[in-house]
Amino acid sequence: MIKRNIYILWGIALLQGMVFYAPVATLYRQAAGLGIFHITLIESISLVLMICMEVPWGWAADRIGYKRTMLICCALYFLSKIVFWKADGFSDFLLERLMLSVVCAGLSGVDSSMLYLSCGKADSHRVFSIYQTMGELGMLLAAFCYALWIQENYRRAALLTVLTYGAAAILALGLQEVSPKEKTKAVGGNLLTVLKLQLRNKKNLLLLMAVALLGETHQTVTVFLSQLQYIRAGMGHRAISFSYIAVSVVGLIGGLSAGVCARLGAKKMGRMLFGIATTSCMILAGTELPLLSVLAVLALRAAFALMMPLKATLENKLVTAEDRATALSVNAVMQDGLGIFLNLMLGYVAEVSLPAAMTMAAGLCLIGVFAYHTSSCFE
Repeated sequence: MIKRNIYILWGIALLQGMVFYAPVATLYRQAAGLGIFHITLIESISLVLMICMEVPWGWAADRIGYKRTMLICCALYFLSKIVFWKADGFSDFLLERLMLSVVCAGLSGVDSSMLYLSCGKADSHRVFSIYQTMGELGMLLAAFCYALWIQENYRRAALLTVLTYGAAAILALGLQEVSPKEKTKAVGGNLLTVLKLQLRNKKNLLLLMAVALLGETHQTVTVFLSQLQYIRAGMGHRAISFSYIAVSVVGLIGGLSAGVCARLGAKKMGRMLFGIATTSCMILAGTELPLLSVLAVLALRAAFALMMPLKATLENKLVTAEDRATALSVNAVMQDGLGIFLNLMLGYVAEVSLPAAMTMAAGLCLIGVFAYHTSSCFE
């Protein structure tokens, strides 16, 4: 057990959660000339590159070491925020997302692998829960700063984000390497072998499908469409920023994931969370009331926050290959591949009708609960 890694990774999550422009991420881009379809198009292009980079990055991380991979990715993350700060138009924002794709592909599976190997399997759910909570706490602190100080100064918000990501890159220097390979595993680490193992694991495939449906719905609705919903409900900038603070506070509930799972069990907990997400999206489709809109977004956020630590635990337990980062990268490729189409569909429909997009999001979550139940990954 390497406790220092756990604390440093928690600190990095806190700093990288401090995205000061997040409360107005969509409005920021629209002020620079982007439409909602352009925003989701950039997201989809970003996902395509991420898919292409995922497995090569995972394979490389298992060979050059997790610490070195973290250092490279944290440095690129910092540079991508500089590009975002100066971005003006489609090409600049596309460049930022392409850089982010390389970073996310590199970090995918590496941070969770370092945590999993540094804390011990028995404590992994608690450690993943706190890891997610630290990111949410960073978002909360940034949201308070935006609401109380920054407000409509978008560029200042982007500059402050540059500074926190620079601090995260410096903090990563203190990480200690952990063995990429688990010696107790009997399965070899050949790339083709890892790919076959992941594709043949029915439990794993259904879990990934379920999480991709919930994750992409959550990402599109809470990050992009929620701000359009708030405008539709007649909310102003200050009200939107304070609602984002509320969403960030609710995100902290992810720290309770292990306790909720211990009480309800993974099976019942997962079905409940998908049900909450489905109901939330249906409410958003049918209301123009400010308070009800905010409460629905809060409920969706809570469901996602509680689900992600459970997903990380289940996903890591299902890995049978020696090359853990490679296996998790293969998983990410499958999730991102589905995410591309989901993101484009939701963005296209939202351009035509926001209520229709919310209804579609509810349908995706409903499919997700069936996939999760069928996977039996919790047994």
